Amino acid sequence: MTADTAQSLARLAAERVDHRFKGLPPDADGLTVAELAGQRRNLFTGGFATPVLALSAERLEHNLKLMETYAARHGLAFAPHGKTSMAPQLFQRQIEYGAWGITLAVPHQVRVARAFGTRRVFLANELVDAAALRWIAAELDADPDFALVCYVDSVRGVELMDAALRDAGATRPVDVVVELAAGEGARTGVRTETECAAVADAVAGTRTLRLVGVAGYEGEVPKADTERVTAWLRRLVALAADFDKAGRFAGLDEIVVSAGGSAWFDAVAEVFAEIPELSLPVLKLLRSGAYVSHDDGHYRKLTPFNRVPEEGALEPAFRLWTQVVSRPSAEQAFVNAGKRDAAYDLDLPFAQVIRRDGAERPATGVSVTALSDQHAWLATTPEADLEVGDWVGLGLSHPCTSFDKWQLIPVAEADGTVVDYVRTFF
Repeated sequence: MTADTAQSLARLAAERVDHRFKGLPPDADGLTVAELAGQRRNLFTGGFATPVLALSAERLEHNLKLMETYAARHGLAFAPHGKTSMAPQLFQRQIEYGAWGITLAVPHQVRVARAFGTRRVFLANELVDAAALRWIAAELDADPDFALVCYVDSVRGVELMDAALRDAGATRPVDVVVELAAGEGARTGVRTETECAAVADAVAGTRTLRLVGVAGYEGEVPKADTERVTAWLRRLVALAADFDKAGRFAGLDEIVVSAGGSAWFDAVAEVFAEIPELSLPVLKLLRSGAYVSHDDGHYRKLTPFNRVPEEGALEPAFRLWTQVVSRPSAEQAFVNAGKRDAAYDLDLPFAQVIRRDGAERPATGVSVTALSDQHAWLATTPEADLEVGDWVGLGLSHPCTSFDKWQLIPVAEADGTVVDYVRTFF
């Protein structure tokens, strides 16, 4: 950790707890985050108010270690996608667990990462905003240790970048990779290899940009399955080899080939292992981000570790603790968390456990059927033992839309002891 990063993270610990941070103990107002963490309060008996989202300290650690081991085993560099958490403390932990750098999606996210000392950023998006480019040019010029790579997918985009960077008086070129689209009708990216060459030619015609590789996102492959994803990844590798053969990477130290969301990183590992010897070393850059917290729904179903169980398993680290506030009938109950608190874009939350009088048991016969802004609707069967005042622990689906609803998240050990707080910036 650099001195600048340590100082920036220390400022987070010095932040005062107050009304901005939901779920935290009201009597903690005025304490610094470090002081509150030092009290090691219990999530269930220490004055925390429901709803409150918590991260499992043990599962977070497990997931960090597992992906570090996976990337190393397969010879991959790892730049986990920071948009998942937008938590500089987690960025730093990911880097400590071997990450090459952090992937981000928009300029604001890059500003957050830079404010906390992140040295290497992969911007997995096109960037044509002149104001953002001026800022990035200034960052690059001011810090020779700062490295940024971003997508390009059109000649027009290259022209806009070049104009903005020339106007900014940039002295260091911005490193770019040509983004290969995942298929017709997919998201961003160049659709054909011929068009890829035209974009690469446009980059070569500037002094402000430097072509360093190729990239894309296999999660956008239409009707994705192993065969289709593998075929697209081989197109990406072939594009890198063709560019190299044409001399497009002359003068570099390495060639960047990057892919990898959270659903197909096993296919990425397999195909990247097949990359032929090129004229330069290849930085095989994986970008999966949801692993850090994993989840109880979408990614539990999609994780590649389901296909390669011998390589380990991620563990869902989130739990949203809510409280039963109404039990209007034997078939229905309501808890005090809704769309403002829980992810719901992919799946509704899952009722997992019930706590009463310090005892915890499975949420048998309880299911979430709908969310209002501040309530979850629960359906209860005859075997459900549920009373007003009970705490209900909910599992969540989709980390990206779970983190973004909470600014300061307790990190709790298995017995409920809160040992840290994670600050997010969305």
